[in-house]
Amino acid sequence: MQSIFTSLGQPEIRMTLAFVLALGVYFTLKLWLNMRQIKFIMAHQMAVPAPFDTRIDLEAHRKSARYAFVKLRMGRLALYISTAILLIWTLAGGIAGLAQLVQHGFSHPLHFGVALLVIFSLLNSLFDLPLAFVDQFQVEQAFGFNRMTVKMWLVDLLKSTLLSLIIGVPLLYAVLAFIQTFPQTWWFWAWALFLGFNVLMMWLYPTLIAPLFNKFTPLPDGELKTRLETLLTRCGFTSNGMFVMDGSRRSGHGNAYFTGFGRNKRIVFFDTLIEQLTPAQIEAVLAHELGHFHHKHILKRMAWMLPLSLAGFALLGFLVQQTWFYAGLGVTGENGILERLTAQPEHLYAVGLLLFSLVLPVFLFILTPIFSLQSRKDEFQADAFAVKYANGQDLIDALVAMYRDNASFVGTDVWYSRFYDSHPPATIRVAQLQAEMAKQSS
Repeated sequence: MQSIFTSLGQPEIRMTLAFVLALGVYFTLKLWLNMRQIKFIMAHQMAVPAPFDTRIDLEAHRKSARYAFVKLRMGRLALYISTAILLIWTLAGGIAGLAQLVQHGFSHPLHFGVALLVIFSLLNSLFDLPLAFVDQFQVEQAFGFNRMTVKMWLVDLLKSTLLSLIIGVPLLYAVLAFIQTFPQTWWFWAWALFLGFNVLMMWLYPTLIAPLFNKFTPLPDGELKTRLETLLTRCGFTSNGMFVMDGSRRSGHGNAYFTGFGRNKRIVFFDTLIEQLTPAQIEAVLAHELGHFHHKHILKRMAWMLPLSLAGFALLGFLVQQTWFYAGLGVTGENGILERLTAQPEHLYAVGLLLFSLVLPVFLFILTPIFSLQSRKDEFQADAFAVKYANGQDLIDALVAMYRDNASFVGTDVWYSRFYDSHPPATIRVAQLQAEMAKQSS
């Protein structure tokens, strides 16, 4: 008994126990939420709730139930696989073994770190491919949403991989160079680089990244463009244009989004959305999106992410210097790998970066409801803005149409919604819109 308590006093054992406990909570919560949502869907698949019952027939509702059920079953399988892979990479010594192999080929501290992180990313992506393929060419295909060929899917995969390497490798070299040059404060400079990179990508994405995967054409002249330009003027909003994206080449799902930053903002509509909705409904959807900009939701989110991300990088800067952090996550003294890494701090820190990125989502999952709650509050604010500057009933009709055409199930288990829903549940959202319409008309 004394030896057990003595072992628990060792920091690497406490690290292992903390990780196992966090992973247990993470896995159990995700599995529990998945099962609750399946149970909810099975219990409510035979009746369409108002006001959706006037626009969505029972057969379409049951189709959305089947679609959601299959997606949830796929999500459960993905949870099992990802948890097993995480344990293999960490406690089973996968990262330690990979680091040992990479050390034989790359002795230079910068080259070692980049090679380790790139090889790990490629291997981890390979593990995700089978389920991604099944989802695209069996699930989406079975429900009539897939428009992609296998060739297009593979070309997209190749493009995204090459793009990640082109962008990611220089960033990795920069971070590892910070470690070498500023061994005590490198995490601060890495944080500053992280922020600058994200702002740059927000600015470049519309004109440089997105066109690599889709074709964007200016919204043609006509009733829709006239309505939307009038709305933009009424709201005092300027953008770098409104564009139609050929989303139908890949999927039958419809969507619309804002992208860009500063003067490089774009409004993008999927061609499928334009086919699904009337001009008045699209105007209401756009008014909702303008509400996010009016209330500065993106800037506010960035503002509170600044201290959180800084705290995260500071924690990373502390942990990568602690040998118990590595030993507690599977990089032990076996075969002398931890000693060899410790002898070359740049190598050790690269492994620390990898371990930190792997385990952080597990520890942070419990905070998910906080972020989801804030997102839902933002959606309510944007809806209120849309009611003020467009027609609230048109927005309700648009929501109903998108739920119907995207086979989105109307209804969500309360706890599943608290964790995962970035948007309010459909029935609650419509009720709030109706209340806002009554409030503004009185």
